Amino acid sequence: MATSKVTLGIIFSLLGLTVTLSAVSSNSCNFPAVYNFGDSNSDTGAISAAIGEVPPPNGVAFFGRSAGRHSDGRLIIDFITENLTLPYLTPFLDSVGANYRHGANFATGGSCIRPTVSCFSQFHLGTQVSQFIHFKTRTLSLYNQTKGKTPLCKGVLSRPKDFSKALYTFDIGQNDLAIGFQTTTEEQLKATIPTIIENFTIALKLLYKEGARFFSIHNTGPTGCLPYLLKSFPATPRDQYGCLKPLNNVAVEFNKQLKNKITELNKELPSSLFTYVDVFTAKYNLIIKAKSLGFVDPFDYCCVGAVGRGMGCGKTIFPNGTELYSTSCKNPTNFISWDGIHYTETANMLVAKQILDGSISNPPLPTQKVCKLTKN
Repeated sequence: MATSKVTLGIIFSLLGLTVTLSAVSSNSCNFPAVYNFGDSNSDTGAISAAIGEVPPPNGVAFFGRSAGRHSDGRLIIDFITENLTLPYLTPFLDSVGANYRHGANFATGGSCIRPTVSCFSQFHLGTQVSQFIHFKTRTLSLYNQTKGKTPLCKGVLSRPKDFSKALYTFDIGQNDLAIGFQTTTEEQLKATIPTIIENFTIALKLLYKEGARFFSIHNTGPTGCLPYLLKSFPATPRDQYGCLKPLNNVAVEFNKQLKNKITELNKELPSSLFTYVDVFTAKYNLIIKAKSLGFVDPFDYCCVGAVGRGMGCGKTIFPNGTELYSTSCKNPTNFISWDGIHYTETANMLVAKQILDGSISNPPLPTQKVCKLTKN
């Protein structure tokens, strides 16, 4: 349903934003590129290229092969690029067959927002931003040296003018909370949130300094509903839907502080738009409404091991010298969780639809309309 300029003007006034609206009801954005930052929820092959292949049955349901993604098929970021009629993002760390004409993916599985030795990956958000700055600097240098006339510049590299017109997406924070929960109390973990948010802010401001203007920032999901954590902490109090109550309390507090910071950035940084995306609500609703949406037990998952669950999808282990291999269920579409940590393509699609139509975003605009806003 079309939203009038008057209605949107009221909404943005309430948000403390002064905006100029240009043809919101008709033309789409045509973002020329997307640059993504995050963890395994949006990693399209970086950890596979840097550390080792993400094996099948990951990716098989959609791609027909392992495609570097921890899911049976597409991730949320894949649905976003599809909606913008752009190719799937090439991981920055994957040099084979890379094409960065329409953006790049700096997300790496296991990453945290802040640098910490306890994180699963050394590619924390600060490192990912540094990689982007290097990528942009080298791209501009090659264009300047060759005047953009080489085949590389004409067909493979990002165009210099596109960096300021691109959409910058972020899906990170889950690991900061999940790892912290395993070693600290709820209150101790909450006390680390301001530092995590500050690290996030530094990264965003660095990208702004590099010319980024359109930011789509996903809050962290209901980490306390992840099956692998539920299995790891059987004695921890549950909420009414069966999720770990203390961990979700931390996620809610993290998201509150993140939203407040994004509101500040919208006021502080001119000629930019930071969109806050409430992924927590979308994913939590999958748990709450699992049966009505056609899912089985929301805490069950599709890719299982020969003994027990949670050994990692596609991983081979050798207990007592016996080889055991994890396999996929017959119908991944019946599951919310793919492997106890990551979501199935079906669940990702349901969340992505709400992101793309703007129903869980603040400002509440479809992704294709975001670039029609400029702040005075």
